[in-house]
Amino acid sequence: MQTDRCQGAAGRAVPRRPVPDGPDVTRPRDLHAETHPYGSEGQGKLTTHKEEPYPKNPYLQDLLSAEGVLSSDGIWRVKSIPNGRGPPPCTTAATLKPLIPAEGSIRVWSDFLRVHLHPRSICMIQKYNHDGYGGPQRLRQGTGSPPMLDEALLRPSSGPSPKTRCVEQVEGIDVGEPCKSWIGFTHGREAGRLEAFGQGESILKEPKYLEELEDRLHFYVEECDYLQGFQILCDLHDGFSGVGAKAAELLQDEYSGRGIITWGLLPGPYCLGEPQKNIYRLLNTAFGLVNLSAHSSLVCPLSLGGSLGLRQEPPVNFPYLRYDAALPFHCSAILATALDTVTVPYRLRSSPVSMVHLANMLNFSGKKVVMAGATIPFPLVPSQTLPDTLMQLGGATPWTPLSACGDPSGTRCFAQSVVLRGLDRACHTSQLTPGTPLPSPLHACATGEEVLAQYLQQQQPRVRSSSHLLLTPCKVVPPYPHLFSSSLSQQGLVLDGPSTGAAVESIPVLGALCSSSSLNQTLGDLAKELARLDLRRWASFMDAGVERDDLEETLQELRSLAQCYQAGDSLMD
Repeated sequence: MQTDRCQGAAGRAVPRRPVPDGPDVTRPRDLHAETHPYGSEGQGKLTTHKEEPYPKNPYLQDLLSAEGVLSSDGIWRVKSIPNGRGPPPCTTAATLKPLIPAEGSIRVWSDFLRVHLHPRSICMIQKYNHDGYGGPQRLRQGTGSPPMLDEALLRPSSGPSPKTRCVEQVEGIDVGEPCKSWIGFTHGREAGRLEAFGQGESILKEPKYLEELEDRLHFYVEECDYLQGFQILCDLHDGFSGVGAKAAELLQDEYSGRGIITWGLLPGPYCLGEPQKNIYRLLNTAFGLVNLSAHSSLVCPLSLGGSLGLRQEPPVNFPYLRYDAALPFHCSAILATALDTVTVPYRLRSSPVSMVHLANMLNFSGKKVVMAGATIPFPLVPSQTLPDTLMQLGGATPWTPLSACGDPSGTRCFAQSVVLRGLDRACHTSQLTPGTPLPSPLHACATGEEVLAQYLQQQQPRVRSSSHLLLTPCKVVPPYPHLFSSSLSQQGLVLDGPSTGAAVESIPVLGALCSSSSLNQTLGDLAKELARLDLRRWASFMDAGVERDDLEETLQELRSLAQCYQAGDSLMD
């Protein structure tokens, strides 16, 4: 769970610890299943079973050594800051030690979780293994990718708590941030994988896990002085879709009126030679979308793949990124950058938009599912201004879709929330000398906010749009993967000359959440594929706790959801 009202660093989408002059931060322990010593009563032999701690990724140890030290009392303390002010000394990409992780060594997201977790952040699911690995899945200190593809996480969002308040200056705005923690569900050590929706849903029906979740939930909610709501990040393609759906239902029952925004994570390309995984992926996605949308204020799939169903589509393309869609390390960094950007409207203290307000703007008339999109990085040339760049984009959709819903070109947008971040204020408006003919109406705008708002109005004249412009860029220093083209500057701008060779440290990003008519076809196609399945061949999925009537109901709900996005049904009509 996370209490948040402040933006995190790009590529992490995870909570940050307090500034060093705040309270000490407890170093997270490895949370894992360990059998207790046991033996027969009386004079029987005593046998002790002990599991060795999982070794930390050496690249992560290298990064953490620059940030702090582990004291003799077991507390992780960050290094002191001169005069007690400002951020810790930043180690740039150019000055880091040349220890680069092998991509194959990154097995789970927690290998690079660069945050110190509270001991009560984790709920261990003992029944299931991490896919392909024996023994319990543990959370370890690390950074990098957000909790995707392996985990289901819950995060309540709130304003600052006076007990744990940290302060950061963002664009001159005092941003309060409570000490943040996740409640994460991880795989345990017993046989089997959490691969079906019914398995995940049944977990939170067991008193053991339900009580543990509620205990941790109340522990963090009590720290909130203004609870906006909750963010749920969960896989859609496996059993965690069931965990997320049941968690959303429980939150809706207990915290009625609070916002619940769910982000459903999906892997990129999948292998056509694995029919069971592909069918399970389809079934879990369908059940997850229907059940999550029933109990959430808003649901947004996130994926670099091109399709939610069985149809094989190539992964999305970013002109200035060189990523491998088969590596979760790469995919999660890109999706985290988008997630960190599109959630800004309800995380800044200066913003009047709350989670509930944002959801209500996008989910009218039953449109609970939205699409995400992003331009990473936003293609600004140093010699140009924002009006110049937007004019060059023309009438095409300015962002790359990130919800596996196909190409949005030619589709109808009903409502959208757009965030542009990381541009210097000097380039927000036109710098033409007085008397020069204006190339477009955008060049006549007096502020960057007006430029962005007018551009969106020109693109979608009858659409309700919310736009936000921030100066703060997305930080992409290690352990963010090296994905960027050599044609980018250190600040992520598009060079109009030879490369400087400097590593990219920050980037401007354009992100958007959109309720679009393309979801009519996407959800409709998903329903058609589901209807064509011969369930007699996939009895194992049904045996995991799903009845045939449940499937029929899901199919009907999916068709009804798709009908909400028929073109012509607009808030402005």
